[in-house]
Amino acid sequence: MIELFLDTETTGLSYSNNHKIIEIACVETEDLIPTKNIFHKLINPKRDVPNEAYKIHGLSSELLNTKETFDKIADEFKNFIKDKKLIIHNAPFDIGFLNHELRLVKVEEIKKNQVIDTLDLARSMYPGTSNSLDALCRKFNIDLTRRTKHNALLDCELLREVYINLIGVKEPKLIFSNEEEIKVSEIKKTKDYSKRVVQLTTEETENHKNFIKKEIKKNYY
Repeated sequence: MIELFLDTETTGLSYSNNHKIIEIACVETEDLIPTKNIFHKLINPKRDVPNEAYKIHGLSSELLNTKETFDKIADEFKNFIKDKKLIIHNAPFDIGFLNHELRLVKVEEIKKNQVIDTLDLARSMYPGTSNSLDALCRKFNIDLTRRTKHNALLDCELLREVYINLIGVKEPKLIFSNEEEIKVSEIKKTKDYSKRVVQLTTEETENHKNFIKKEIKKNYY
């Protein structure tokens, strides 16, 4: 299964107050193992970055003024996420901003059924506690030392680790052989194959019938 972990950074909390997206990151995985297929853009918001927002993500107006505007990357973004499941923490925030920007440039919006919200999932599992990304990382002993500032690409990577813990599968392992890292997915080993249908051959069916007959005679006659 192909998944995309998505995160954004913005100039503020509400697009209705003319706040804008300034960073988008999507990290693609297959069965939760990174494929190295990444979408990452810094975006010119065509407005100033408030000091409060700058303190959170460290993205300045001077830096962003040299980047492309959203309308220039909208089609590339939509093509990248097409037909893929989006995994987002606090999805209404990111999807609200993204769909607002997509409407402005007349590009099809993201549908709700394309999205998994890990905040909803965490709240259902741990009601009454903090379920921020930082709090969940601490709960699952995920290293946060790199997160000195909010960064969309890093947050996607952290969210992947959080999601793996939330759904209770094993983290893909790294095995060292001949000085090379070989990724082995333990996730696939955890899948439930109990409902898989196996078609027996005629010979196997006859052998099974004969075995049952022998067991009946042995135990009941």
